[in-house]
Formats: sequence, C-alpha cells, structure tokens
Amino acid sequence: MKDIARIFKALSDPTRLRIMLLLLRKELCVCELMFILGMEQSRVSHHMRVLREADVAEDVRDGRWIIYRVPDEARALLEGLVSGTVRERIELSREAAGDVEKLEACLQQNIRGCVCESRPQEEGR
Repeated sequence: MKDIARIFKALSDPTRLRIMLLLLRKELCVCELMFILGMEQSRVSHHMRVLREADVAEDVRDGRWIIYRVPDEARALLEGLVSGTVRERIELSREAAGDVEKLEACLQQNIRGCVCESRPQEEGR
C-alpha cells in the first residue's frame, strides 16, 4: 500500500505527470526533457529525483548520456493508472498535446546530439 501511495504522490505534480507520460513514450535524456518542458536542468533533475525515489523512473548511462526511462517493473502499473478515460482526458489537455509536438520536434532536431554534445555530462542527478 505504501508503494502505491508513493507513486500517486510522485504523480500528483503536473510536471512529473507530464514527464512520466513522455517517458512512457520514449527514453529521454535531461536535455531533451529540458527542451520539451521548457525548464532549467535543476528543475528537471529535481522532478526526476522524485520519480526515481518512487521507483517509476530510472536513469542509465549510455556512453556520454544519462538516459531516463520507465523501469520494466513499473511500466504495466503506470500504463494501467493512465488508461481509459483518464488517459483520454490527459491527452486532450493543452500541455500533453504540446509535449507530444515538442517531443517530435526534439527528435527531428536531434536535441540530444546537438545540445548534449556541446556541454559536459554532469546533469544526470
């Protein structure tokens, strides 16, 4: 019960919910999340810490990058929490629609390759 409450608490913040929905779509590095959300690295890292502590996100090193993703053990639970009517309502929100558009732009512009290559990789935690 405490684990589920911790997950709900982590997802109760709109920004963390947005991040989680993005990570359910694709693994992302911090610079990609910064681009999509329009936030500073320190704010993104804070939200990621909360999501990691709730065991609904993890970071893995991929060469020079720290990549955030949803752990396999949490994916089914999260997909179940944001399904049906809840998911429809979220996807109709202005924020979620904008995030999907920015995710597509992020991938087209290769933000990971352009931005992350030009700065040191110390922003993972």
